[in-house]
Amino acid sequence: MRRRCKEVAPVAEGGVNMNKAIISVKALVKIYKMGDVEVHALRGVNADISKDDFVAILGKSGSGKSTFMNIIGCLDVPTRGQYLLDDVDVSSLTKDQLANLRNRKIGFVFQSFNLLSRTSALENVELPLMYNKKITSREMRERSLNALEAVGLADRAHHFPNQLSGGEQQRVAIARSLVNDPVVILADEPTGNLDTRTSLEVMAIFQKLNQQGITVVIVTHEADIAAFTKRNITFRDGKIIKVLALENYRNAREELSNMPVIVEEDEG
Repeated sequence: MRRRCKEVAPVAEGGVNMNKAIISVKALVKIYKMGDVEVHALRGVNADISKDDFVAILGKSGSGKSTFMNIIGCLDVPTRGQYLLDDVDVSSLTKDQLANLRNRKIGFVFQSFNLLSRTSALENVELPLMYNKKITSREMRERSLNALEAVGLADRAHHFPNQLSGGEQQRVAIARSLVNDPVVILADEPTGNLDTRTSLEVMAIFQKLNQQGITVVIVTHEADIAAFTKRNITFRDGKIIKVLALENYRNAREELSNMPVIVEEDEG
């Protein structure tokens, strides 16, 4: 099926959606000081990401996309401008408040998986819940098992990372991002270390979660991966230069079903 893309004028930057904005940034500026030199990483960015949205952030190295992701992930703070996360003004929070908000509202998925090698898949998924003193050990285990089941890995709960494939490790990381019931999942190059089939499997999981009402934002340099999302936001020189709404985005599950199955023959 041919995909149709609708280009949104750069003036509107983040685009307009009638759903509630989970992420809203206005006139966002980030300046890094390196000695006497100022590096302007973001130059007055405006964007809204709504509930149920699935967005890809694109741009070359140095475009500002990683800085934007760090700020909306509460890993960094803007120099100027406003950032609202689920109606909370992030710019007014202390470091401890930022950490608490980050743990409650945001699920992270990274290119390198970031799993602890000496703990099982289940224990890796449980990690974010250990900061919640109100949850019991039983509840922690139940929620973690449910998260693993959501990514199709309930039967691998007691396997260690070195017993899992790269795709399975990334699915554990996705389960970990889900366990706190976040308002948004932020994924930084989630398919960067994966082959084509495994990348499709990961994107199929993100699409499934998005269909269930979870907001997903990914940073990627791969246009093919961005084509699985609902909107593409492209950065250049610290500004948003293009927003595309994909009316017929690629269906990862459908493409997986159409991929030929490779059967390895026994030698000899």
